[in-house]
Amino acid sequence: MSNPVTDPRWEIEPLIVRTRRIDDPGELISLLPDSGQLAWVHGGDGLVGWGRAAQFGWTGPERFDEADRWWRTLANRAVVRDDIEAPGSGLVAFGTFTFSDHADGSLLVVPEVVVGRRDGVCWLTTIGRAITAAPALEAASPARAVAVALDDDDSRRATWRDIVATAVDRITADELDKVVLARSVDAVADEAIDVRHPLRRLAQEYPSCWTFHVDGFFGSTPEMLVRLEGGLVTSRVLAGTIRRSGDDHRDLALAASLARSSKDLEEHEYAVASVADALAPACTGMNVPESPFVLHLPNVMHLATDVTGVLREEASALSLAAALHPSAAVGGTPTTDAVELIEEIEGMDRGRYAGPVGWIGANGDGEWGIGLRSAQVLEDGSRVRLFAGCGIVADSVPADELAESDAKLVPVRTSLES
Repeated sequence: MSNPVTDPRWEIEPLIVRTRRIDDPGELISLLPDSGQLAWVHGGDGLVGWGRAAQFGWTGPERFDEADRWWRTLANRAVVRDDIEAPGSGLVAFGTFTFSDHADGSLLVVPEVVVGRRDGVCWLTTIGRAITAAPALEAASPARAVAVALDDDDSRRATWRDIVATAVDRITADELDKVVLARSVDAVADEAIDVRHPLRRLAQEYPSCWTFHVDGFFGSTPEMLVRLEGGLVTSRVLAGTIRRSGDDHRDLALAASLARSSKDLEEHEYAVASVADALAPACTGMNVPESPFVLHLPNVMHLATDVTGVLREEASALSLAAALHPSAAVGGTPTTDAVELIEEIEGMDRGRYAGPVGWIGANGDGEWGIGLRSAQVLEDGSRVRLFAGCGIVADSVPADELAESDAKLVPVRTSLES
């Protein structure tokens, strides 16, 4: 671990931060310019930003600790005037972290401009090395849709079914209880994709999810890894999925079958236990519901549990995210064995998929979701890699898991369509 006294990355020039109350600017994502966009939006509220006043990137098993120490150093040296003092006002950074300890791409970004809204209160934050005037806010040029084609042939689909079958064999041999396997599908266009187009569609069509974008990684996740606000810790666990039929009466029956499914309940139980165990050292007065509820999304339904607790000791949302990652919902059980199996048989680099993505404030509060229902813009911007994963247990059927992964690809896939 590096020394903040001697490491040049900790020679941080103080930032000057100014937050002002503003009139409601309308849809937040419509304010984003055509480059440098950052977003974290839920139900119309949230944060968007652009520009880069500072950033920090790191690779390795210590990436969370290093990023947290860099952020604390930067926050302690900042000069802040905040007229709002709400979660997300003042100094904030957007972030994305890789699933694997060994992959490149973990990043914290402090924008030059942030626009936020929460419970009807709107604000504008400017961040820089000097005092700057507040920019005029207006809707940016409309994002233009482009035609895309999916690269997902029968051979790749058959290979993934075989990988799932291998995992089932390893589970039935008592090597582990559960593993979460992911697959990727590329969407290819003839020209660069304007990420504001899928962002806007995702925010509109999945308002109960958290729509995000950091450094080309974007999506709309239904799963809150951890929220820290005023000492209250919350984590939403999703595990166990069924595809919606489009018929309300049929979907009620499907929801009931999901709630009774031994396979899905087993998968969910592992995920909840892993989150509760990870949060327990940092929390007191924890509440872990005995039974999950069914979360209804436009394309799928999930078994869901909200785990809550009161912070026992000093910690940041980022350090809590580090303690939780990877949970059983994205890795498996036991976690170490599951991650090793993922590296052995999955056959792809997850990058930031299933890693923490979100934001952190100067006081350490913040929100970190799990980078699900997500994609990464590649190369010259004309290729986007979509990701989806499924929890595999002893009763898993490869063809069913492939169908479930197809359902989980729907949000981002359809958001790219013109």
